[in-house]
Amino acid sequence: MRRLLWLPLWAGLVASAWGQGVPVPPTAARPDIARLDYDLTPRRIAEGTWVIEGEVADFSRANGCNIINTAFIDTGAGVIVINTGPSRLYGEQQRRAIARVTPAPVLRVLQLNLHPDYFFGNQAWSDTPTQALAGSIAGMKAEGGAYADNLYRLCGDWMKGSEATPSRQAIDPATLPAVEQIGRHRIEWLRLNGHTGDDLVLLDHTTGVLFAGGLVFAERVPTTPHADFGAWLASLDALEGRLADGRVRTVVPSHGPVHEGLAGVRQTRDWLVWLTGTMQSAAERGLDLGEVLRTPVPERFARWAAQPAELQRSLTQWYPRFEQKVLAAPAR
Repeated sequence: MRRLLWLPLWAGLVASAWGQGVPVPPTAARPDIARLDYDLTPRRIAEGTWVIEGEVADFSRANGCNIINTAFIDTGAGVIVINTGPSRLYGEQQRRAIARVTPAPVLRVLQLNLHPDYFFGNQAWSDTPTQALAGSIAGMKAEGGAYADNLYRLCGDWMKGSEATPSRQAIDPATLPAVEQIGRHRIEWLRLNGHTGDDLVLLDHTTGVLFAGGLVFAERVPTTPHADFGAWLASLDALEGRLADGRVRTVVPSHGPVHEGLAGVRQTRDWLVWLTGTMQSAAERGLDLGEVLRTPVPERFARWAAQPAELQRSLTQWYPRFEQKVLAAPAR
């Protein structure tokens, strides 16, 4: 039911590289999209580590629905790619961008959760293992068709030729070494949850870079369609522990600027605590949804990207559930 609530609302409110020897289908063969260029520019943030930054914004045709940070690590034993963007075109251009930086073969392509801009570029990586947590893959399969409908509506020509292509291999951090040596890099795989039911996080102990996925947002309102707020806050506590003990120097959120230290974790926690507290208080006071939607946003959040649309989505999806809980509670 959650998907049915979220996707129509989302639509209504926002209205030739060679990786491992297999060529990417050239966009020149599809002249209708040859003019569309994401201008993907990898930025080196640590040894062997690059980020391709998306806009800190909401989905739109103007940005090609490119609002996600993707990344790659040249480990010395091959490349690990993290997230593949919102479209087949993005995935193709991502492969070219990576090939311009390193000739090393790509070992694996990871998706950190089930949301569409994490995996819709997988078509461009059909010759490479695409991997995610089992729960993420199940969500991709269940919701992929609805995601595609929505993204075509929101992004237009940028989506031509794109199909939902879920990750093909499930990974389970419980079966992997606590810290896995891959080439020159020591990678810790963390299975958390809260932003979605299965959130994959990577911590590179060699460089101190944390790939936090959708658990951390920076300078942007968090998206909540699959949220478990309590679990999300607990996951943020777990990440803060690693930041506090010095194991992490750089945080790469999937949405928002790459940053040092605790800023993104604390912003995300602040938002979730304010959002859930606002809904709980409003439900206890008997306010209707229209009244809650008119709630003023604290100044510290007012200039974040995707405001007020993302807040409206969250309130519309979640406030009725807070009302139901209050109504179902025993009378005092």
